[in-house]
Amino acid sequence: MLLRENPIASPLNYTGGKYKLLPQIFPLFPERVNNFVDIFCGGCNVGINAVANHIICNDYNQYLIGLFNYLKNNTFDELKERIDNTIEQYNLSKSVENGYDFYNCNTATGLGNYNRNGFISLRNDFNSMTNENENYYLYLYILIVYSFNNQIRFNTEGNYNLPVGKRDLNKRMINKLQRFLTNIGNITFSCDNFDEIDLSTLTENDFVYADPPYLITCASYNENNGWNEEQEKKLLSLLDNLQLRNIRFALSNVLTSKGKRNEILEDWLNQHPEYICHHLEYTYKNSNYHKKDKVNQADEVLITNY
Repeated sequence: MLLRENPIASPLNYTGGKYKLLPQIFPLFPERVNNFVDIFCGGCNVGINAVANHIICNDYNQYLIGLFNYLKNNTFDELKERIDNTIEQYNLSKSVENGYDFYNCNTATGLGNYNRNGFISLRNDFNSMTNENENYYLYLYILIVYSFNNQIRFNTEGNYNLPVGKRDLNKRMINKLQRFLTNIGNITFSCDNFDEIDLSTLTENDFVYADPPYLITCASYNENNGWNEEQEKKLLSLLDNLQLRNIRFALSNVLTSKGKRNEILEDWLNQHPEYICHHLEYTYKNSNYHKKDKVNQADEVLITNY
């Protein structure tokens, strides 16, 4: 599958995103696909760049999928107007128009001091809403933009709990949002557990991509036993079933990381010599959520059955 010359980036800084790996993994995807199914879509960096007659992006994170469906149902101009009105309502910064000096801030220290009170007010109002409120996902997107590292994080009570960040809705984020919305129309979003997705109608012309939480890493999405050995084995069994039906798949994962080995994945590969393990080169060394480790670099792979 050819990757466009200027790939589309997700408007969300979602942990584990594959944007920087797209030039390596897309040439390994099938050239022609009818249905493209991404069963752990995350920030949708892969799905938004896929070329297929129909694209299905699934994730178990209800906030994420709710937000994507909200974005899909709005034009950029409509959404931008609502965003601007909300930013003004909560007295948040607009550095793209006013610059940093206007807020007595600079690019080094960021806009957090200026935005803190408005951000907390917006966060409190959002946490008092339900997802039936027409502004729920609008507020969620703005919170993500103005929060620490632009992340999505909710506590056990279902409240968004990230603090204010250093940046705001800058030109780069506006452009990412606009390009994403322009190309989102061919995607159907679903919110199911990976083993509950209906794959029964897929044929040899279709393709399944799986980018699950990595069993041997400790990223934020994999804390508190978020992904365990039982789930890992269940996913590999699902992929084996696709193989029996001659349905092509690709699995992103890591074989080693920081001295740990994914023995379950290694054993699975040994049992299936027909599967091809492609070793990738990118190490996330510049990602703010991934610690630098020059000694024990992760062996990130893409495993295919074709």
